[in-house]
Amino acid sequence: MAWRVLRKKGTSASFLNAFLSTHSKDATHVIYGSFGQILDSDVLPRVAADASVLSNNLTIRSFHASRNMLAWRRKGEDAPGLKAPRKEKHVRRETRTQAPVETPYVPPRQKPSAKSFHDKTVEIFEGMTILELAKRTGASIGSLQEIMKNVGEKVDSEFDPISVDVAELVAMEVGVNARRLHSDEGAVLQPRAPVVTVMGHVDHGKTSLLDALRQTSVAAKEAGGITQHLGAFVVDMPSGASITFLDTPGHAAFSAMRARGAAVTDIVVLVVAADDGVMPQTLEAISHAKAANVPIVVAINKCDKPSADPQRVRIQLGSEGLPLEDLGGDVQVVEVSATSKIGLDKLEEALLLQAEMMDLKARIDGPAQAYVVEARVDRGKGPLATAIVKSGTLLCGQHIVVGAAWGRIRTIRDMVGRATESGRPAMPVEIEGLKGVPMAGDDVTVVGSEERARMLSAGRKKKLEKDRLHKASEMTTDIPDASEEVPKRVELPIIIKADVQGTVQAVTDAVRSMNNAQVFVNVIHVGVGPISESDIDLAEACGACIVGFNIRNPPTAITHAANQANIKICLHRVIYHLLEEIGKYIIDKAPGTFETKVAGEAEVLSIFELKGRSKSKGPDVKIAGCRVVDGRFIKSSTMRLLRSGEIVFEGSCASLKREQQDVEAVSKGNECGLVIQDCDDFQVGDIIQCLEQVNKKPKFVSTVGGAVRIEC
Repeated sequence: MAWRVLRKKGTSASFLNAFLSTHSKDATHVIYGSFGQILDSDVLPRVAADASVLSNNLTIRSFHASRNMLAWRRKGEDAPGLKAPRKEKHVRRETRTQAPVETPYVPPRQKPSAKSFHDKTVEIFEGMTILELAKRTGASIGSLQEIMKNVGEKVDSEFDPISVDVAELVAMEVGVNARRLHSDEGAVLQPRAPVVTVMGHVDHGKTSLLDALRQTSVAAKEAGGITQHLGAFVVDMPSGASITFLDTPGHAAFSAMRARGAAVTDIVVLVVAADDGVMPQTLEAISHAKAANVPIVVAINKCDKPSADPQRVRIQLGSEGLPLEDLGGDVQVVEVSATSKIGLDKLEEALLLQAEMMDLKARIDGPAQAYVVEARVDRGKGPLATAIVKSGTLLCGQHIVVGAAWGRIRTIRDMVGRATESGRPAMPVEIEGLKGVPMAGDDVTVVGSEERARMLSAGRKKKLEKDRLHKASEMTTDIPDASEEVPKRVELPIIIKADVQGTVQAVTDAVRSMNNAQVFVNVIHVGVGPISESDIDLAEACGACIVGFNIRNPPTAITHAANQANIKICLHRVIYHLLEEIGKYIIDKAPGTFETKVAGEAEVLSIFELKGRSKSKGPDVKIAGCRVVDGRFIKSSTMRLLRSGEIVFEGSCASLKREQQDVEAVSKGNECGLVIQDCDDFQVGDIIQCLEQVNKKPKFVSTVGGAVRIEC
């Protein structure tokens, strides 16, 4: 510490003594005289004592050697320990006379993640550049180039073209969905046969109409007389033209199959029964056709029946917004009968006219584009996929990727079962040689090598797993508060096995639609083919029920193992019966809800009082003499005392006697004596109700169209 003595009038020695006594004596002090001389700290006491030296011409200013002291001096603050108390801000108190306005809670808006691309779909094509792919995916060019190095592709510039396979791999690695765009520029287009999908309500005669067109009897061989698969076949018309037909099931559970049929078709034949009219699946078929932007030809079937009313069908379709030709629209209407073979030539003429107006052409040369309509597992051939070729030619020996499955085409068969070398546009074929079962609705992609097929299949599997985990994380709900009363909900694990992939999806969707507030149906595994030992082991591990649809009965060893493990197996060939049994099983597993129900009512006729009882028998009691006027009284139930319609008391039954005998129940019309615990306020004319807890189970509901649900 250094002290500088300057000239200033009015400075005294006493002030200097007081000032120096407040500071540390261990510090080094230096005094500057009036002429600049330095006074050491040893002579400081003598300077303070000698008033002649510290005259009125001296003044003291202090400087601290540290930066903090200089900073304090600049700010104009007092030295440490000498701060003056600051004045606090005056806060004005509000005198509110009205209640505060309640504003609704607005949750904070979640910021969208830049990497959340699970729902984003980009269009890719052959020869696109990395720059174009980066703009579509939203990723940086450097990250895309790094992904391509990992894939094994070398690109020098972002303007170099890349193949559509590499573009899909990069897009999947980024995390977006990719849709391939195909161009027929420069290719030779040739006329092709139309693809016609037959749609309509269940049991309106769709398969019978196709049988009449191709002179077969498929409908008679189907389980329950209803179609439960997506069938594809080529019919040679009497005029010499050929038409590819797709037969879709009409049951409500097969909505996804109808949607796939509408997506791959050129024309939709809407079959409506003349005696039944427009039904729920009829309206759904119209919506599928409109969504796919496909023209409709209406076939009013069963016109030979006495109760047929084709004009009513026309009015119903017109009221649903379908522009019929009879009403000034462009939708053709043909009256037919599948059993009597009436009007089939007119239906053929209408279909060929519609196809001619559409001028259907396709590319014959080059790699094929195909669409899977069904997939299954054959015991000797392995996975088989039924596909319709859109354009190009599908050849044996080509490497293909179908969804997440891949393989090398071993055999191509037509729908009659004959082996053929190639599949041409509008031709339904069965492909053999896949390594796995694809999903119905997947596209068939032809690739150049096995390595590229493996890589593309692995990338798609990885993307599917990411999407599945993302969807599962979105479906997780918050843990409820322990103080809140949460309804009890049991989990019902189910394993589904069916004959083909499309049926697996249909049964899975129908079973999941039975979820309700009491039972959560958890489909833990689905598969194509018969029930195996691994299915039994999985069901035993998690206590699941196995549902088999349209598959052969399991071997005796598997049935015995299921019985030993107490595993329920439901096997059916008709969708109606399957859903009905699963619905009953769900209802049995549901915990139900307990409700209070009035089991009986009694009127108080007289009152008896027991007085002077001993201490061992308890205090005095009042007995209500009653007559049961409705239902029955049970001793273990709760009693409610009513007076003029208002509840007076509610409690348990302490005693119930009839003719001086203790009884457990009293039926309607009998008299009894009743004692309610801790109740002695009886009056003649009161009504006593007997309350019991009833466990109300859910109800299985099936609509006319076949849709099922569980009502709690």
